[in-house]
Amino acid sequence: MKCMLLAAGLGTRLRPLTETVPKCLVPIHGKPLMEYWFDLLFGDGAVERVLVNTSYLAEAVRAHVAVSPWRSRVDLVHEDELLGTGGTLLRNRDWFGNEAFIVAHGDNLTRFDVRAFIERHRIRPAGVEITMMTFRTDDPRSCGIVEIDENGIVQAFHEKVSNPPGNNANAAVYIFEQSVLDVIQDFGKEFVDISTDVLPKYMGKIGIFLNDVYHRDIGTLESLSAAEREYGCETGLGEKNAPERV
Repeated sequence: MKCMLLAAGLGTRLRPLTETVPKCLVPIHGKPLMEYWFDLLFGDGAVERVLVNTSYLAEAVRAHVAVSPWRSRVDLVHEDELLGTGGTLLRNRDWFGNEAFIVAHGDNLTRFDVRAFIERHRIRPAGVEITMMTFRTDDPRSCGIVEIDENGIVQAFHEKVSNPPGNNANAAVYIFEQSVLDVIQDFGKEFVDISTDVLPKYMGKIGIFLNDVYHRDIGTLESLSAAEREYGCETGLGEKNAPERV
């Protein structure tokens, strides 16, 4: 399976750190966030290739990928102007081929069983076209909270509301069927956002995969500090599976 790692954001809530470092390369225990993602996705062979989109501080991202031990399996695509998370997928449709694919927001620090995630999508109920990773958040008002039925199918989505109905949050990691790209194309516009444009179209057609290992959005300085405290360097993502650096 292939994966789109969305990494072109400005990271404004992480300033002043992101004035010189792109958000996807913010270090946690001295290791760039993107490299945690590469180790996770490639470490057990579940993902074949990753496409990373660049825009803000793109040269720094290109320089990092050039020296990554996973560089032979990473492709880069540049956006002069941001297309939105859905617009990026549509622009790169040919890269995905004809199979389902993973989409992940690269500003999260996470650990989960990639093969189990893919298997959950494979055995999804009829009519489900998206599998969404969720996690139990400690700050429901800052996340997109999902409501599910007895079969684990998303029935409602509440994006950063003041009184959310629970703490089961969208982790911004998905598996999409190719049909989702058709829906994005039907919007007829270049800028498309997954959360606000696409997901509302799929209520009743999204299954979930609960990440009960670790997941944190590091979009603020406070959450980055929390990740540093919670995530010991001795438990780094896929370190034992990473190839030797050359």
